[in-house]
Amino acid sequence: MKRRSTMATVAIGAMLALSACGGGGESESAATAEGGVPVIEDGTLTTCTHLSYQPFQFEKDDEVVGFDVDIVDAVAKKLGVEQKIVNTPFETITTGAAFNQDQCDVAAAAMTITPERQEAIDFSEPYFAANQAILTKGDKTAKDADALKDFKVAAQAGTTGLDYATENFKDAEVITYEDLPLSLQALKNGQADAVINDNGVLYDYAATNDGFAVGFDIDTGEHYGIGMKKGNAELKKAVDDTIKEIKDNGEYDKIYEKWFGDAPK
Repeated sequence: MKRRSTMATVAIGAMLALSACGGGGESESAATAEGGVPVIEDGTLTTCTHLSYQPFQFEKDDEVVGFDVDIVDAVAKKLGVEQKIVNTPFETITTGAAFNQDQCDVAAAAMTITPERQEAIDFSEPYFAANQAILTKGDKTAKDADALKDFKVAAQAGTTGLDYATENFKDAEVITYEDLPLSLQALKNGQADAVINDNGVLYDYAATNDGFAVGFDIDTGEHYGIGMKKGNAELKKAVDDTIKEIKDNGEYDKIYEKWFGDAPK
C-alpha cells in the first residue's frame, strides 16, 4: 500500500493537554482495518511522529520518509490500509495525549521504551536497538564524559538523552531544546558545544554535514517501540506480528540497509 503524501500538523490544545493528565475515553470511531483492527479513520493507519529526525522520519521532496516510515508502511500493508503521518510534539505522544484525543492510531518516532512511558501508552515489541551519542564540531571534540567539563550540552526535551545528560554530566551545562533540529542549530551557531541524542541520528548528521563529529557512544541499552493507545490489543498484535514477519522474511534487513548502509548486526 502506498503512503499518503500529505502530512497533517497537530497543535497542542487545551483539551489535548488535559487528556494527558486525566486520560481519555474510548474512541467513538467504528472504523476497522483488516482483521477487525480498530482505526480512527477508514482505509487509514494514522501515525503520529515528531519531525525532523533523520533518518527515522524527515521530509524529503514534500513527503515524509525514513526508517520508521517504512516499518509502519509494512504494518499498513498488513492491515490493507494506507499510512497517514501526523506531525505532533514529542511529549503529546509519550504522555498518551495524542492517542486519548484520537489524533493517531500508532506513533513511530524513534521512541525508546521506558517504564514511565509504558504507564501512559502501550508499546510494540522492540524493533530497533539504540544508544545515546555525543556530537560536537570537528575542531572541539570530546572522547568521553570527562571531556565535557564546562561544555554546554544541548538535549531534546522529553528524551532519554536529556535524562541521561542531567543525571550524569554534572560538570557540564545541559540546555534543553524542543526538538533535534533546534539542538543541532545551537551547536552550529555556537550556543552549544555538544549535542546528546540517539546515536543513529547523530551519526547520520555527521556523515552528511561537514565539520561535525561523533565523539563517543553511550551504551544505554535502549530499544525503540511503536506506541499506541493503552488497551488496543488487536492493533498491538498486528504491529507485533508485522515486526516478526519482516524480520523473518528479510524485509527488515532491506529497510535497515536502505537507511543505514549496512545490515543490522
